Amino acid sequence: MQYLAPASVDEAIKALGDGEGANVLAGGTDLLVQMKLGLRQPTRIIDIKNIPEMMSIELSAQGLRLGAAVPGAVVSANTALKAIYPGFVEALDMIGSSQVQGRCSAGGNLCNASPAADSVPAMIVNRAVCTIVGSGGSRQVPVEQFNTGPGKNCLARGEFLLTIDFPRPAARTSDAYLRMIPRTEMDIAIAGAGVSLTLDASGKCTAARVAIGAVAPTALLVPEAANALLGSKLDDTALTRAAAAASAAANPISDKRGTAEYRKQVVGVLVKRAALQAKARIEAQV
Repeated sequence: MQYLAPASVDEAIKALGDGEGANVLAGGTDLLVQMKLGLRQPTRIIDIKNIPEMMSIELSAQGLRLGAAVPGAVVSANTALKAIYPGFVEALDMIGSSQVQGRCSAGGNLCNASPAADSVPAMIVNRAVCTIVGSGGSRQVPVEQFNTGPGKNCLARGEFLLTIDFPRPAARTSDAYLRMIPRTEMDIAIAGAGVSLTLDASGKCTAARVAIGAVAPTALLVPEAANALLGSKLDDTALTRAAAAASAAANPISDKRGTAEYRKQVVGVLVKRAALQAKARIEAQV
């Protein structure tokens, strides 16, 4: 097995070549486990943590540019990010243990393409966009279009995820992410829900994004749930409609962690609670 640690994007693209037998190592919290289980047998590992763009956090008036390999622990320790994107930071912090947080990243969580990845719904509601690079140049893909199925994403061979860009939220906007797990911590979500809201001065919802996870082959953006909240003051009727829309959009499986019917019900409850949490955060800003 060959191990390469390029120091620039161009070096990484050259190291990847056509991608044959290559795997990108961002944190290794998924890749190394999969290798030990025999699920992956790369002949070439490309460690991208020495590339400055992959490890940078750039916060500006326009928004956030997050390097795809920035560790979760670094994101969680950034007080500015917590204030602007609280739901996303909390979702990323839910991944694994403290030790895992020192290596895992939002980019790795996304590329692993688990339907239950916690950070993905939170990125979707924040309108995050991926920058992908390879020998053919660069391209941008919204997070909600990045994963195509369990363990599958849109990356072509020889491509890798460089950064994730988050636009700056509008005034009186906040987000929240909640999940249901069988244990109290360090478990895989039965269902997850992210909500981003914008409220006007009267408390009326003027913009909304709702995304759900662990209840379909990929995390889903649910416009119908967002539309149920628009124009409301997050009253019970609007929240119930949003929950029903999320449950209707869900297409879960039954497994040892929960039945499909249970997951559909739970994800609706989580949407309601996440919406109320986002609302409370907006009210706390005033």
